[in-house]
Amino acid sequence: MPEWLIDAWSYIKDRETLFAWIGGTSLFILVGSAIAVPIIIRRMPYDYFLEDSEGAEEIREQHPALRVTFLILKNLIGGVLFLGGILMLLTPGQGILTIVIGLMLMNFPGKRRFEIWLISIRPINRGIQWIRERAGKRPLELPESEPIS
Repeated sequence: MPEWLIDAWSYIKDRETLFAWIGGTSLFILVGSAIAVPIIIRRMPYDYFLEDSEGAEEIREQHPALRVTFLILKNLIGGVLFLGGILMLLTPGQGILTIVIGLMLMNFPGKRRFEIWLISIRPINRGIQWIRERAGKRPLELPESEPIS
């Protein structure tokens, strides 16, 4: 057996607890994202990316305290999904899709332009549209374009 493999195995055995926590966290995020990501994609309005989205107007008309609470929770969930997606790039899970959904939930400057660019990437778009199609939802529409298929 090669020396580097023996050293790597020794390193892992010396840190069993750390690797157990990493594995457990990875499994938790995998299961959580497998449940949360499709739900978020199915609930997303088809006009989410359009300027005159009905959902955006409803949020603006809510009570300020309710709106702030909603924004804090939305950004917190988005941050957890974003970080989980990054972790899933190194461990099992749907990392890229989870990162995209996390970014869509968070608020930051340039977000809208970034989201439209991201959703236009063919593999990401196919995954999102496939989930929506299976749920019987309309395809997402982008500004100045026909619905994406």
